[in-house]
Amino acid sequence: MSENVVHMKVDGSSKSHSRTDIITRDVESVIDEPIVRGGTNLGLSPTETLVSSLIGCTNVITHRIMEKMGFKINSMNIRSKTIFNKDGVGLIQEVEVPFPEITLDIEISTNASESDLVKVQKQLAMYCPVAKVIRNAGTKINENWTKIN
Repeated sequence: MSENVVHMKVDGSSKSHSRTDIITRDVESVIDEPIVRGGTNLGLSPTETLVSSLIGCTNVITHRIMEKMGFKINSMNIRSKTIFNKDGVGLIQEVEVPFPEITLDIEISTNASESDLVKVQKQLAMYCPVAKVIRNAGTKINENWTKIN
């Protein structure tokens, strides 16, 4: 096994039918449902957490790639639009790919050129572990990059 393989420990404790308290390292978080679905709205839903993980990973890996290439990110905003087939969570029928498509609109202010950003995008697809898992599950991820000043 590679020395770069780590074993993560994340624990969850059910506090209700909709709320799970999560602990990892010295960080606590709550995954919950909105009030309209019987939750207490104390945290993101499980599905929102998945998409948020993609946004967070996109941010981290893009910054690492840009730094390695010698570029600076002045600002970066990522907005998502997700198509979600809720038949599975509604216990209506099994859904093989519950998220057929996720679109990320990435607005970035940087000293990198447009052609450099194309290279960044290719490396992001290679190295973002969350995006790789989601893509390999059958979800299409669209990225719309806009360079701003």
